[in-house]
Amino acid sequence: MDDSYFHRVAAVDFAVKYDDGRDPRGLLQADVVLIGVSRTSKTPLSMYLAHRKIKAANLPLIPESAPPQELYRLPPSKVVGLTINPELLREIRLERLKVLGLTNGSNYATRERIAEELDYAERIFLRIGCRTFDVTNKAVEEVASKILKVIKESEKDERG
Repeated sequence: MDDSYFHRVAAVDFAVKYDDGRDPRGLLQADVVLIGVSRTSKTPLSMYLAHRKIKAANLPLIPESAPPQELYRLPPSKVVGLTINPELLREIRLERLKVLGLTNGSNYATRERIAEELDYAERIFLRIGCRTFDVTNKAVEEVASKILKVIKESEKDERG
């Protein structure tokens, strides 16, 4: 066990502690903050990045709940917006509802609700000025590679 191991464990602990916006104070301590609507791979990406020693927090964007002010205090380079094709998102959400046994009475997977959520998320991305990545039909590793590139660019810019 070396320093690398302990940095990885600390990053995984961080990702778990600050998953799904549980504690907004973590946003200010993160190397990167992933934002997007439900089912855009925020948690799997946070865990993947954590295993690369990146402290990743993630925050779901829900129209009925304004993001915490901490999000707007971050430099745009530390925030990554995640988006997805609405029809694929609908399929994913319908499957999720089936697994949970909640097939009736939920607007979670309606086209109208998904359009509303994606529009809301896009407005937040634009307000922050963050990079966005479309996760449609992309492996976690592929999107994570792009996020790692953003983090490296940001670190390079900070050093001058």
